Amino acid sequence: MSKQPSFDGWQSIVGGLIAALLVLLSFNSFVVINPGQAGVLSVLGKAQDGALLEGIHFKPPLVSSVDIYDVTVQKFEVPAQSSTKDLQDLSASFAINFRLDPTEVVTIRRTQGTLQNIVAKIIAPQTQESFKIAAARRTVEEAITKRSELKEDFDNALNSRLEKYGIIVLDTSVVDLAFSPEFAKAVEEKQIAEQRAQRAVYVAQEAEQQAQADINRAKGKAEAQRLLAETLKAQGGELVLQKEAIEAWREGGAPMPKVLVMGGEGKGAAIPFMFNLTDLAN
Repeated sequence: MSKQPSFDGWQSIVGGLIAALLVLLSFNSFVVINPGQAGVLSVLGKAQDGALLEGIHFKPPLVSSVDIYDVTVQKFEVPAQSSTKDLQDLSASFAINFRLDPTEVVTIRRTQGTLQNIVAKIIAPQTQESFKIAAARRTVEEAITKRSELKEDFDNALNSRLEKYGIIVLDTSVVDLAFSPEFAKAVEEKQIAEQRAQRAVYVAQEAEQQAQADINRAKGKAEAQRLLAETLKAQGGELVLQKEAIEAWREGGAPMPKVLVMGGEGKGAAIPFMFNLTDLAN
């Protein structure tokens, strides 16, 4: 027959259970918030005021829970579509770097809940609205050529909209900016037209330069003829004509003439005349 535990034995067992329960309760009465985190304490399902920042915090055992939020930098890519000032379709994709304000996580817990809800219900729609504001201020061509100004308007609108939700925007970047196929075709046609216009300007300038060169050559030739005429009128002009006749003969490559008949002497002498007796014989 088995022996029943004595009173002292039961006392020891109960004491051990109580000690174990106290240890369990003690471990369940504290929560550690790590760097880069913020916590929200809920007692009997009700969120308590005041965020739990990094460190160790007391919480009522068994009836409380702590929701932990990551308050380090988060990055999400959010698409957006809008119409420009000239009613052209414009789409973009934004990479948004943000973090949650640790002091506002209680409000975030009460109104939005999880980080996924924050992105889906707050950041995505506010990104869309901010992009509409920025795109509506300029034409599609300005949105492309003045991309930095578009981003600045977008950042200002997004910051003002997300700040009230306890979301701090650190940086945004335009990952992609696309426009309608119709506008792409118009841009291509415009570029082709500009290239043709530039080509026409170049051809006109080239023709103008060529015409000016012809004018300059004509002026130079006329000036040379004027100087030559003055030279011929001056004393010794006959010698100049003789020299040019000899040079013309040399440049022509004709055979050496065997007879050279000179003009008469005096001021009215004629230009020297050269002929080849062999040619006459034939």
